[in-house]
Amino acid sequence: MNTTISVSSNTQQYLDLENTYGAHNYHPIPVVLERGEGVYLYDVDGKKYFDFLSGYSAVNQGHCHPAIIKTLQEQASKLTLTSRAFHNNLLGQYEKYITEYFGYDKVLPMNTGVEGGETAIKLARRWGYAVKGIPENQAKILFAEGNFWGRTLAAISSSTDPSSYKGFGPYMPGFGIVPYNDLIALEKAFADNTVAAFMVEPIQGEAGVVLPDEGYLKGVRDLCTEYNVLFIADEIQTGLARTGKMLACDHENVRPDILILGKALSGGTLPISAVLADDIIMLQIKPGEHGSTYGGNPLASAVAMKALEVLKSEKMAENAETMGALLRSEIIKLNSPLIKLVRGKGLLNAIVINHSDPEVSWELCLHLKELGLLAKPTHGDKIRFAPPLIINEAQIKEAVSIIAEALKRIS
Repeated sequence: MNTTISVSSNTQQYLDLENTYGAHNYHPIPVVLERGEGVYLYDVDGKKYFDFLSGYSAVNQGHCHPAIIKTLQEQASKLTLTSRAFHNNLLGQYEKYITEYFGYDKVLPMNTGVEGGETAIKLARRWGYAVKGIPENQAKILFAEGNFWGRTLAAISSSTDPSSYKGFGPYMPGFGIVPYNDLIALEKAFADNTVAAFMVEPIQGEAGVVLPDEGYLKGVRDLCTEYNVLFIADEIQTGLARTGKMLACDHENVRPDILILGKALSGGTLPISAVLADDIIMLQIKPGEHGSTYGGNPLASAVAMKALEVLKSEKMAENAETMGALLRSEIIKLNSPLIKLVRGKGLLNAIVINHSDPEVSWELCLHLKELGLLAKPTHGDKIRFAPPLIINEAQIKEAVSIIAEALKRIS
């Protein structure tokens, strides 16, 4: 199967520019976007699309949310960056806001999601030495098999996906892998008293929206408490109302020791991430031992507060819960032989494709694009469906009708 999708000469000129002058580290759907509003994106030829990826869940609040953009513009005209060499008038306000919002003593602001992961690991190692008493340079961080939290050397060193790590060694020492959704294996690994932390996605996003068994997160919490191991929750993709709760961990009422946030923390406007923890963990790092030129800048501080505010004021978690259930039920009702499985929570969903051709997921996404819906395959046979959290019932049903038509085009 080799579906050919034609593109306009206008679109092609942009594709050619990227191909000629950019690194070839992505393989995008052949569409060139220039505008976004709410749940929609528009390409350079004026065609409108449903956005069913939401910038990998960075645009939970919808494209160019008016309140977030207004805050961005107002702050950008006054002060954007001072560096942490000096104080600014918004950082403390933001720190108070986000720590009270999620119920932690302290926050360490960074920029990208992967920086949040790196920060959490550094905090866990320092805590392991200073508090747990692990001998120097022996602390281990455990990760779940199938994890994805970025592409730095540390992130790929914890990966089990050859496309992430192959050819980039040597790898970071002090990391270990345990099976996802396996409490027995986790407890066995915790018998090693040099384990400082277990870092896990409550739902594995890049792996194809893989949900653990009910009770898994509570079991992780209980084991971490019993064995004096820090529970690091990577909620960069699953957090901020995406799964129908403010945090995916909230579905089981568990509180991680270290919480990592990013993506929708800015409503998709600029890179903002945050690591939250209590004093016993956070205050082990002293001045000069960690930081970032842009971390905690006044523009990011203002935008993050507004991005968090609209999640609650517009009840986006509740809408994600309701619309996610509708999306899954409507797709299941299609009864397509090409869909092996529909899974998800809230508006973080995926379909698993049932076809012998490994390229069929890509072909399906090309048909979706032609019909006015943008999505992207992950791990070959899986396609995520994760629209902005402001989507309504009529839009869900229209989008599913597009999915139905695209499925019919696959022979």
